[in-house]
Amino acid sequence: MKNKLKTSSAAKKRFRITKKGRVKFARAFGRHNFLNKSTDRKRKYRKMKLADDTNMLEMPRLMPYGRP
Repeated sequence: MKNKLKTSSAAKKRFRITKKGRVKFARAFGRHNFLNKSTDRKRKYRKMKLADDTNMLEMPRLMPYGRP
């Protein structure tokens, strides 16, 4: 009998897998203190960001069933 692998709870809350297999995540620092931040900065926080290739090597361990 084959054992199941567990998905990291932190990873499943923070990351989404695209159809091409890349990883999307929300940027940090975009939750509060908006009076101190410029409009350009706040606009960038609204967009999702793709994970870097060096971080993609860690994803199969964190999300073993997250592949498309």
